[in-house]
Amino acid sequence: MTHPRLVAAMSDPGFYPHRPGEVELAQTHISYVFIAGDEVYKVKKAVDFGFLDFTTLEKRRHYCHEELRLNRRLAPETYLEVAAIREEGRDGRLVLGAADDAGGRVVDYAVRMRRLPTERMLKRLVAARDFDPEVFTRIADRLVAFHRQAETGGRIDALGSPATIRRNHEENFAQTEKYIGRTIPDFQFRFVSDYVFRFMEDNAALLDRRVRGHRIRDGHGDLHLEHIVVDREIVIFDCIEFNERFRYGDVAAEAAFLAMDLDYNGHEGLADRFVKDYARLSGDEELLGLIDFYKCYYAYVRGKVVSFRLDDPAIDAGGKEEARRLAARYFDLAYTYAARLEQPTLILVTGLMGTGKSVLASLAGPRLGAMVIRADVLRKELLNLAPTDRHHVEFGQGIYGEGISEQTYAAAHERAAALLRAGRSVIIDASYKRARWRGEALALARRLGVSFLLVECVCPDEVVRERLERRARDPREASDGRWEIYAAQKDDYDRDDDLPEGSRLTVDSSLPPETCLHRILVRLRS
Repeated sequence: MTHPRLVAAMSDPGFYPHRPGEVELAQTHISYVFIAGDEVYKVKKAVDFGFLDFTTLEKRRHYCHEELRLNRRLAPETYLEVAAIREEGRDGRLVLGAADDAGGRVVDYAVRMRRLPTERMLKRLVAARDFDPEVFTRIADRLVAFHRQAETGGRIDALGSPATIRRNHEENFAQTEKYIGRTIPDFQFRFVSDYVFRFMEDNAALLDRRVRGHRIRDGHGDLHLEHIVVDREIVIFDCIEFNERFRYGDVAAEAAFLAMDLDYNGHEGLADRFVKDYARLSGDEELLGLIDFYKCYYAYVRGKVVSFRLDDPAIDAGGKEEARRLAARYFDLAYTYAARLEQPTLILVTGLMGTGKSVLASLAGPRLGAMVIRADVLRKELLNLAPTDRHHVEFGQGIYGEGISEQTYAAAHERAAALLRAGRSVIIDASYKRARWRGEALALARRLGVSFLLVECVCPDEVVRERLERRARDPREASDGRWEIYAAQKDDYDRDDDLPEGSRLTVDSSLPPETCLHRILVRLRS
């Protein structure tokens, strides 16, 4: 166990030879971190999580030296030494000294580091309005050079094999089962696990080819925004030292980790830029097909690791509630990556007014990484009208006449075609009341060789009425749908069409939107 007086002793400024003005304690699930003026001391907790074991003094000593050795690859001036914490005198007071000093009983070890400037840490920099995105080209260049020099072959390749990747995922799912219903819903747990093993089966040849091509390297393994300092040089610190299985991996995984952390912090555009820069500078365009898979893995790992705090007796109730919230966000992000479509797909979200198709389409877009084309907005755009302009006309008249509707669907299909050709998935949010418009959309998908799914939203009339009346009171709403014309639209809806079996999904949109969305995601994955 950690020495019972260690935390109190190391929280005292007088414990340190350089006498800092104050000491700040931060802790993770595996470490105590003492920020003592311009130096930082990191002590490993005596814990065993299966994937790491710090339960003996010798193990903690070994991994402190490993942390020093490995981090000097990317932060040579930051990692200074391994220090020993000794018990001396009759009163057993704790003192700090060099790891190889004689005298006194060693009770633990600490990695001594030079404190890095927090104002230059990447997480803070990217949030600034004047942040220069060119920084990510520098970071990509630094990582490409590091990966080219990093060890590969032999045992490293073996630990980056598909068998090890599978084992890592199986361990994740086994270790998070107890958090189902606490930090991850059951439906997300099952969806992510199904996705992972199906992806590995479908991409077995690619994963094997990455090993044969020595894309597996002894990397960093924990590439957070908080672990990168941008100054005159790029300093990358705090790599994984405790388990080679997590550090030996595909360079695509390393790039995906940082991209995932950018996504998590709301910087999706920068994540995309960084990945493209890395692929370009490394000449490894193949990795682009693996990014979402590895993003999913690392988001899930983060959810798991943060969930561990719920079982840490040293963390109070407030800290545990914060951990529950953060872990749920990470697991939700993993679920989003698992839902992302590998190939361009055309999805129609259809139905009568008030059935909730726009709500569902707006939820599905970010989950699937798809662009949403909303017919209500496009119709008014074609007529040079503001989206929120109200046009209370009789059913099928004015801007909702058949001729303008024809133009709207033609424009929607034209825009969808351009996006699909560029490799993007597309959701068209429209009623599609005419069978021929549905047929034209299917023909477009076939012509471009992309997948196709029509989702029809249905729900009870009383739910539709309540929604339409609420919508009429919302000045931001683009739709002109009203209860008075709902029945007319219902009677004018072509029920018969020639869509092939399996290309249509009907959802009861009176259910919660996330429930409906999950049904769509499951259908697309199947």
